[in-house]
Amino acid sequence: MKLVMTLLVRDEQDIIADNLDFHLAQGVDEAIVTDNGSEDATLDILARYEARGVVRVIHEPSDDYSQGKWVTRMARMAASDLDADWVINGDADEFWWPRSGTLTSTFESLDDNVGVVIARRTNFVPQPEDDQPFWERMTTRERESLNPVGKPLPPKLAHRAHPEIEVVQGNHRVRGPELGERLDDGTVEILHFPMRSYAQFENKIAKGGAAYARNRELPENVGRTWRRLYEVWQRGELPQHYAESIVSDPAREDLLTDTRLRDYLRELRLKAAPE
Repeated sequence: MKLVMTLLVRDEQDIIADNLDFHLAQGVDEAIVTDNGSEDATLDILARYEARGVVRVIHEPSDDYSQGKWVTRMARMAASDLDADWVINGDADEFWWPRSGTLTSTFESLDDNVGVVIARRTNFVPQPEDDQPFWERMTTRERESLNPVGKPLPPKLAHRAHPEIEVVQGNHRVRGPELGERLDDGTVEILHFPMRSYAQFENKIAKGGAAYARNRELPENVGRTWRRLYEVWQRGELPQHYAESIVSDPAREDLLTDTRLRDYLRELRLKAAPE
């Protein structure tokens, strides 16, 4: 069983190595990464994984955030070029956590009639910044994550590889060939870290929002969260929005302490440290 992950990235130097290390340790065989004009150290970091033969990088210069097209290209490449059995269409700030075992053992154990695995997301909340990696301080998550209009945060999915698959903008749905039944029982969940520092968050909203504004093909209700936060940034209110999102009382009833990613990455780092 071959498991391939796709990632669309831009200026992810604070998280991309952690994301790749985690998923490779979980059994992902190879990642296809589309870099959309990173201006930080993201490409230098990716080059180290390319040299190991575990990452293929596609350079996408267009700046209109045509995510659906670009992820579809990677998902089809996973099927046709890499002979993948399963494809995870992830984001750099998402860590796909299996309920038991590893991602490899999880997908290997699925019935043949299962073609899509639904993964529910939970947001980890911003904490006061320090000189530690985000995963050391961000150990508090929401009990239930909602989008800006108060509805449950939409899940993501993994699917059986197919050369004619179409991944819809947002990575929440696929179209095209009949893949089989959808499994939505918590087999895999996603630990989501969208707001890790103010600098990272502002860069994401400013560049991503402008890219969405340039895209004339997508309807305005696509990328609604990003567009709304871009408007907040344009009004100069994003610092206040971020400050109000920082949690000063982790014991609140709507929050949970969750150290799974911290503990996992600590162990990975210890194993990788020279003796």
